[in-house]
Amino acid sequence: MSIIRHKHYFLSYSEEHEQAEWAAYYLTGKSRYEHHYERPYFKQDPLIDTESAHWRNYKDTGYDKGHLVPAADMKFSEEAYRETFLTSNVAPQNRDFNAGVWNRLEQKIRYWADKYEALFIVTGSILHDNLVTIGDEEVSIPDYFFKIVVRVENDMLVMIPFLVPNAKSDAPLYTFAKTIEAIEQITGIDFNEKLSEKIEEKIQKELSYKEWSFS
Repeated sequence: MSIIRHKHYFLSYSEEHEQAEWAAYYLTGKSRYEHHYERPYFKQDPLIDTESAHWRNYKDTGYDKGHLVPAADMKFSEEAYRETFLTSNVAPQNRDFNAGVWNRLEQKIRYWADKYEALFIVTGSILHDNLVTIGDEEVSIPDYFFKIVVRVENDMLVMIPFLVPNAKSDAPLYTFAKTIEAIEQITGIDFNEKLSEKIEEKIQKELSYKEWSFS
């Protein structure tokens, strides 16, 4: 995996699966200005030495080019908005999932950004061997996607991770909430690698919906 740092977000790209295993960015209540930029074409990521998968892999497959870092969260500048249309920032998503439960979760996160002022968000695909693929470049179709939403409160990290199947669902969002430990076990990624042991233990073992507003 290679870490790619763009100006407004960064990601870890998996050449094997031709997509990011995760992408991370900051979202504040003041950063989502409602500019209406012209939607650009998807382009391959120039920072990836092996080149990210071409958008044509998705053509006529029935799968959406689903953003990991949403374009709607990057409307504060045209540069940031256009950065989200690099193919390293998309993965094959079921259309009912993308337009349904995933969209509901993204809207809830924007609500939280307004309510709590600032969030750090990690979004990714659950990637493993033997996934179904699309296109000549064999882009893997994830069975699940995850989001980890973090805020700081009273000098402590408050975190809520979600694990959502890549399929249509009308279930309430809180039913997809998991512990960070569960996400780490599935992905094999230590998201708390740079945190102190005390904070890491707290956020791994605790999952409290009371610290987040679902209303």
